[in-house]
Amino acid sequence: MSQPSSSIGRPRMPAPGTAAPELRIARLRAHARRLFWSALVLIAVSGATAFFYDNLPAPYENWMLLSAAGVLVLLLVVVPFFVWLSHTWTITTRRVIERSGPFGGTQREISHVRGYAIQMRRGILQRLWGAGSLTLSNGVEPPLRMKNIPHAVLVHETLVDQVEVNQILAHRDSQTFGSGAVGGY
Repeated sequence: MSQPSSSIGRPRMPAPGTAAPELRIARLRAHARRLFWSALVLIAVSGATAFFYDNLPAPYENWMLLSAAGVLVLLLVVVPFFVWLSHTWTITTRRVIERSGPFGGTQREISHVRGYAIQMRRGILQRLWGAGSLTLSNGVEPPLRMKNIPHAVLVHETLVDQVEVNQILAHRDSQTFGSGAVGGY
């Protein structure tokens, strides 16, 4: 049984009864526009520090200015950046994996084979940036929310395709194994 290969569209399906490798399709983070205010704070603190360095009134010293600037940058720029960086969603050919926390502290996943409903919500600003929020719900586990992800429409289409392909493969493999066990007439 051979299948035509195409350079676009769905990937080729494996032969019946063979294990398909799990491949990573995409790794996503929330849209980076969330870091806008952090970037603005970094620019403002840098400008204010440069302006006031060696221009401070008598009781204040430059080391006080630099340490205050360092604390502001740490709390309002570095911490939000690492919080944004530590939350990822990975879409593979078998499942969707959500990791959050430093060093992947919390992990949740939902399988394509079981199937799930996909709800997409996009606000006005999200539409302008091409982002959106997806909620994946299989009715058994709590819904997996992919908040403010870039290219939400493309991710939605990819997830729908993966659910369909995985359910076709599961059905095909169950039919292949089922007919071999019954015996022929």
